[in-house]
Amino acid sequence: MSPPHLQRLLILALGILISPSHLAAAGEDADSTLDQQLHERVLSIPGDPARPVILQVTLFMPDGPGPFPLVVLNHGKDLVDPRSERRYRSVYAARYFVSRGFAAVLPMLRGFAGSGGVFDPMGCDAEADGLNQAKDIAGVIDFIAEHPDIDPRIDTSRIMVSGQSYGGWNTLAFGTLNHPSIKGLANFAGGRRTNCRGWELALAEAAGHYGQQTRTPSIWIYGDNDKLFSVGTWRGMFERYTRAGGQVDLLAYGQFMKNSHNFLGSVEALPIWTPRMDAFLSKIGLPNTNLHPELLPQPYPEPSNFAELSNVYAVPFLNGQGRQRYAAFLTEEMPRVFVIAVDGTSVSSHGGYDPLARALELCRMNGRTCRPYAVDEEVVWPKPMAPPPATGFAALDDVAAVPYINDNGRRGYERFLTLPNPRSFVIAPDGGWAFSSRDFDSLTSALETCRKKHQECAFYAVDDQVVWPGR
Repeated sequence: MSPPHLQRLLILALGILISPSHLAAAGEDADSTLDQQLHERVLSIPGDPARPVILQVTLFMPDGPGPFPLVVLNHGKDLVDPRSERRYRSVYAARYFVSRGFAAVLPMLRGFAGSGGVFDPMGCDAEADGLNQAKDIAGVIDFIAEHPDIDPRIDTSRIMVSGQSYGGWNTLAFGTLNHPSIKGLANFAGGRRTNCRGWELALAEAAGHYGQQTRTPSIWIYGDNDKLFSVGTWRGMFERYTRAGGQVDLLAYGQFMKNSHNFLGSVEALPIWTPRMDAFLSKIGLPNTNLHPELLPQPYPEPSNFAELSNVYAVPFLNGQGRQRYAAFLTEEMPRVFVIAVDGTSVSSHGGYDPLARALELCRMNGRTCRPYAVDEEVVWPKPMAPPPATGFAALDDVAAVPYINDNGRRGYERFLTLPNPRSFVIAPDGGWAFSSRDFDSLTSALETCRKKHQECAFYAVDDQVVWPGR
């Protein structure tokens, strides 16, 4: 029997790990925030068998009978003590992969959060550090493969390994092991920053060594305003890695918000990276269809240029108090959204997983239908139809002057005159008519209502003006 297997048996004999079923339940009752939608579990799994240690591992599973390929999501490192780090859950990446039909495991490296052992960054040796962490990642993968009763739906013959920041660096290091079941690697802003002299050049040289030894295709995702790894830094890594033979599909997306190093943790980034990841997964023969759209946040509307974000008085429907709430919204940290209803109700939401869905749901709970006005730093409120100019054809309250309509239509016009702005009244040559008031776009709403049954619909009055041209 090989030494690694002997050491695994030693761990078992010491009672550190009793059985996969007991292991799978470890820590679950202690965390009341487990995501039931993702069937979240917290496991205790051994890492590198050559250096026995128990690692804290999060598991997310999709619904269904499987089999589900496995994705490993590797965490970064803050500047704080590793032991004080929170358990890594990589919400957007985890939900993306589970929505595509993957089982996702997120191991905490030794010395981090609830994992045993002591974190050893190997001084200034970036290459050795990555390889050291990669062995623990491999230990987790091998253990899950050896214990299918953790969840028999997991298919460990098809594996994707991904990581962000320090986790991206460790993912590249893991690639050098050329594990037979690994189909692809994903590197989100990967790197390793230290106070060592010449750390950027050392990082590039180590990346070159990784590329020389790696046979697995990878996708690299970097921005131009990364406050940890400059364009020159990650470009140096990319050039050395590819020159040495590493296969890379590069997504260089340019500027992103205030710091592109936070890209993977931002809802705004999803429409940028998910299509490219789908294409990469397709290329390497892994699932790439969105089977569970309910797992992903509601997409943000496109910017509309309706008004300047800071123009408090351009926001429709709001009273003075509502404008104060909008001014407060402008001071909130991103992600943030501001939604409004036609009666002046407004809701602001910021932070967390899906602020847009939260804001819209709060409106629904209060019996309102809201639409987004602003998200983050963009106004997304659609530009309404421009009203025709006033013509002076007749006085607004001259009901008898309205052409085409019969007595029932005149009663409808009388009611229109009692409604608040924004409002519009539309008529048609065959006597048809329609009106709309306090709608998100009253002109479009009234016109579309008229056109459902009538032809040549045209505006007679908008707000407090008659706009009928006299034809």
